[in-house]
This record gives sequence, C-alpha cells and structure tokens, in this order.
Amino acid sequence: MTTTALPASRFALARQVADAVLFEGYVLYPYRASAAKNRLRWQFGVLVPPAWGPAHGEHSFQRTEVVMEPRGAATLAVELRFLHAQRRTVEEARADGSFAAVPELHLPDRVLVPWDEGTEERVEMTVPVAELEEGEVCLPFVRPAREETEPVLGADGREVGRLVRRTERADGVLRLRAEQLDVPYRAFKLTVVVENASDWTPGADTAGGAGATGRADVAGGADATGGAERDAALPRSLVAAHLLLGLSAGSFLSMTDPPEWAKASVAACANRHTWPVLAGEPGSSDVVLSSPIILEDHPGIAPESIGAMYDATEIDEILALRTAALTDQEKREARGTDPRAAAVIDLAETMPPEVLERLHGAVRALREITDPGAATPDSFAELFDEDAVFKPDTPWWDPAHADPADPARDRILIDGTSVGPGSRVILRPGLRRTDAQDLFLQGAAARVEAVLHDVDGGVHLAVTVEGDPGADIRREQGRFLYFQPDEVAPLEGA
Repeated sequence: MTTTALPASRFALARQVADAVLFEGYVLYPYRASAAKNRLRWQFGVLVPPAWGPAHGEHSFQRTEVVMEPRGAATLAVELRFLHAQRRTVEEARADGSFAAVPELHLPDRVLVPWDEGTEERVEMTVPVAELEEGEVCLPFVRPAREETEPVLGADGREVGRLVRRTERADGVLRLRAEQLDVPYRAFKLTVVVENASDWTPGADTAGGAGATGRADVAGGADATGGAERDAALPRSLVAAHLLLGLSAGSFLSMTDPPEWAKASVAACANRHTWPVLAGEPGSSDVVLSSPIILEDHPGIAPESIGAMYDATEIDEILALRTAALTDQEKREARGTDPRAAAVIDLAETMPPEVLERLHGAVRALREITDPGAATPDSFAELFDEDAVFKPDTPWWDPAHADPADPARDRILIDGTSVGPGSRVILRPGLRRTDAQDLFLQGAAARVEAVLHDVDGGVHLAVTVEGDPGADIRREQGRFLYFQPDEVAPLEGA
C-alpha cells in the first residue's frame, strides 16, 4: 500500500461534482451568520465521534460497497475528502495592547463575527487489488489540533483586532477489503469503510467562542436540544465525507443498471450513509463517487452554473437575484461571515445580464430531440466570457422547429375535430392531474400554441389561457401550460 494517488486527471471531472458535495449546505442564503437558516449547518455526510453520535441520531461511519472487475495487476486509488470545522472567534484590540473577544467587529467593508469555517482535507492512498484479496487494509489518519491568528487592519493600516482560529484534533481510519464473487467472471465486492476514530466524549471539555452554527450564544453549556454538545462534537467530526475510487485497469458496475449476471451481487451490496455512482466521463466506468447525497450515474455540473452558491440544492437564478437584492448592511455582514459568502456577494453584483439569463433554465433532453446537431458547450473557460454564454439559435419549444416533412404531427383529431396551433379549446383537467391550480382552469377557453410529441409517443398540447394578461410574455418565452388531448374539447366555431 502507498499513499500515492492516481494521476490527477483520473479524478478531475468527478471532482467537480465532489466539490459540490463537499460544500453542499456550507453557508445558506442570505449568507450571514445571524440568519436563522445558518443556525444548523453541516448536515450532509457528517461522521461524528462514536461516543456522541448514536445517542443523537448521527453516524460515526460510512460503508461503501460496489462490484468491480479489475484487470491484470490493477491498483485501486482511494481519495477520502471531508471538511474539518475550525472555530473562528473575533477579538478587538484594546488600548493597552491586549485583545478581548467580541460578538462583532465593524470594518468599512464588512462586519466580522464568530463563525465556524471548513477547511478541506484529503486522505489519499493507492493499493494493489491483489493486496485487498489477501485481507483488510487499514489506513489510520490524524489531523492535529492547532491555533492560528490573523491580524485585522483598519482603514488606516492599524491593527484593530484579530481573528483566532482553533482547530481540534480529528481522528479517522479507512478500511478496505475485496471479496471474490461467485460469478462467471473475475469480479469482486469492494468494501470501503470510513470511520471517525476520535476518543472524545461529551462533557470532556467546554465549547468556546462561537458554535458550529456561527452563533456565540450557544457555546456555554448544553441546551434542551443538545445544540451545544453538537457544537463541541463537530470540530472533531469528518464533515461532508465522501470517497473517490478509481481503478487503474478494469471497471466498476453501476449500482442502478448492472448487467444481468451481476444483479444479485449488486443487490447484496450494503451501502450505509452513502451512495456510490459511476463518475467521470459519460460512458466510462473506472471511477466511482460515493456520496452522502443520492446522485445518478455520471453526474455533472450544469454548464449554465457559474459558481458555487452553497445553498443545498436551491436554484442558482433565485439565489443570484435574492443576493443582489440584499441591502448594503446585509452585504457587509455576509462579507464578514465567510470568504465564500463574500465571493457569492461579489458574484451576484458583477453578473452580466446575459449570464443571469442563462440561469433561467435549460431542457437538455428535449433540445437533443428537437435539434440533435446543436452543439452545447461542455464547460465555460471564463466566467464572463461572452463566447461562453449559452445562446441556442432556436429554443426547444419553438413549434417551427418541428420536422417540416411531417406536417401531420402539427395537428391531431379531438372528438373528430382537427386541432393544432391557433385552435381554441375548452380546458377540462382530468382527475389524474396533481396540480391543484388546474382546478381553477376548469372550463376556461384557451388557445393551442403547439402540438408536442414526446419520445414515448405521448401527445401534449401547449396552450395559453384566453384573458391571461401575461399570454404574450408566455408566448415569447415559451412558458406554456400543457394538457393532454383528453383534457380539452374543441371550441365550436374555432
């Protein structure tokens, strides 16, 4: 066993998604420590000290099991990534040269407050598969306690305070083994366990400064919910823990779409507090990302996304608009909360209109159907590079994009009447529809804008409601209401 990882290029694409996993929910809109949403952070993939977790419904380990088919003298590369919470307190300089802890320190461009930051940690190793066949391989690791100070300078260059960052010791262990499967091919069940090995116990010390929620008011003593104890446990935890696994030769099997011969073996894999998927280039199978967040095989970052927003699956467009609407005082607080929060504020303030428009949404599957030849950029080299902004020549919803050689598809028969673009219909939503808003459209007159056919042979009518003051905008943007043929009736004389 060595601690040398495979070439960085092997994990490069998968690491883009892994970065999103690492910082999922790191700091939530409105990105201020005082915000109610930030009173409970570190929610994904938190491996807490064993003495604290079971009594509070949190876990101290993750277990990943996948089926792999190594070839020859293959080696397995393992990369464990997690955040190590460090507690940041704010101290103000006194006239006598001493420093005193304060709940906030006001500067011209920001307001500094106590906060828990997360530093990225990696544990890397490479081990021959043959060694895993012989028995379990263990790799203990330690991240030592440390304390650092950062001076805070005022507008005149004088030291007006300092930030003190305290990091507690974090202990863990990686356990790996490979078990030969009773199948017609050379295949193994790979098991990788990540454990928090800390011997810390609740009450062994007292949390100081701000809690892991960024609050200074919960640090002393436990409350009814155990919040202060969690604050003390988190600096010894492995936060947002996830794994990248790579084979130098061979492949992993999909956990959701394995070949027929391996379905029983895949079903027997027991994954605990994590979920492995194939990662890397679409179609490849030599890299696995095992994440505390459920993903599909070959996940990727949307090309429309321009940067991390950190807010736990929220929509980038909404976050950008709401962030831009913060007051100057709120932006000062956000900038003083965390460098990543400050970066989000700067991102929202400098976003060109065309980039914001790109965030409005994309339907890649339909674009592929309606215009298979259209090129979609894989990535955007420069954040605000005008050439990198996605601007499809024709939106997927444009009825003119239909195949002109098959005009019959533009119209369908409903109750013996030909219905197509421009036809007027009465809306009669069926009972199977789950959108309660449709009930308000019962009996409303509407105009058919397009007849759409999906890949399963289904037919959908895109309509605008007559009398809707926003109908022109809906037509321009292609944001229609959709009904199936049995949910409308032709309007006589239309």
